[in-house]
Amino acid sequence: MKTNHPRFGVVLTALASLLLISSLAGCGKDQAAQAAPTPNGAPPATPVSVAEVIARPVSELREFSGMVEAMDKAQLRPRVSGTIDSVHLKPGSLVKKGDVLIVIDPRPYQAEVARLEAAAASSRVKLELAQTELARSKRLLDDNAIAQRDYDERSANARQLDAAARADQAALQTARLNLEWTTVRAPFDGRVGKAEVTVGNLVDGNTVLTTVVSASPIYVSFNGDESTYLQIGKLARSNPGALKVRAGLANEKGFPHEGRLEFVDNQIDPQAGSVRMRAVVDNKDGLLTPGLFAKVQIGEAAAEGAPSALVAERAVGTDQNRKFVFVVAANNQAEYRPIQLGTTVGDLRVVTAGLKAGERVVVDGLQRVRPGAPIAPQMVPMDAPPAAPHAGAKQ
Repeated sequence: MKTNHPRFGVVLTALASLLLISSLAGCGKDQAAQAAPTPNGAPPATPVSVAEVIARPVSELREFSGMVEAMDKAQLRPRVSGTIDSVHLKPGSLVKKGDVLIVIDPRPYQAEVARLEAAAASSRVKLELAQTELARSKRLLDDNAIAQRDYDERSANARQLDAAARADQAALQTARLNLEWTTVRAPFDGRVGKAEVTVGNLVDGNTVLTTVVSASPIYVSFNGDESTYLQIGKLARSNPGALKVRAGLANEKGFPHEGRLEFVDNQIDPQAGSVRMRAVVDNKDGLLTPGLFAKVQIGEAAAEGAPSALVAERAVGTDQNRKFVFVVAANNQAEYRPIQLGTTVGDLRVVTAGLKAGERVVVDGLQRVRPGAPIAPQMVPMDAPPAAPHAGAKQ
């Protein structure tokens, strides 16, 4: 026969209920503790990675590849036709402006000058006679000794002979120019190429005789990147000659050839992100030859005793058209700080205004920070790699 123990069942039920209530109460306290604000009612501090602003001298030197170009280049062609009489140039040699390079047979042009000199002299004699007769006719006309018609005829004849004399003089000047052009001279100081003709060749205006290129100074053209263009900024547009440039050839150590920036193009190539620049470089030793590739250095070396403030690129935020960082202020609060940026140094950016060495800035977790909000800074090196996304951050 079974015996029921109702009082024992009631006790078990009561104990189970108490355990359940205690468990629920404990969970509620934990959740409340996690969601509860700090004792003063402020929101909880946001954990972020912060780093100390680096201060060190920064070199503003940029290096590019360029090409040597002549400032002046001329293909010499004869301005008169004829037979080559003599060649005086030495291929590859330096020449001065006015040096004789090639001579075309001048005899036909000398004869033409002589003929026109005689014609011009004859015209002058005829004109002088006509002017004398016109003056005599004027006196006779005043005395009513000749008719007005006779005077008008002599006046017209004198004017006609004057025009003929001026035409003969112009023809003589042309002949003298043609004679002068039989001597082909260097148009400027430079280096002459090889002679494309030899003695005895018949040449005309379509024949290339030789080529002359300027030697010093010389151009070095290169494509600068966008950051360099932004770095040199207003100075490059208003006074590019104030910017120093150095150049060197592939077999030269360093950049021994000094010059200045002479030209910056008026637009940036949107596909390549580059802008065309050109420097004028001294070439007294003649080593820089048009067509050679050259290495180009632009900017200034790091100045001793003038350190720059550097921050990680990822520490910089953008607010419309302004750049900013979050600085760790007193009581570990985030301070919004507008800054001005300079050049890029590896993964760091130079801050030209708004920060000083020793200040701490947020480098990871900017999206979770608000101005004036409390933060829980965790120090990391400024050049440390980006931290992994925070576990509690919203995706």
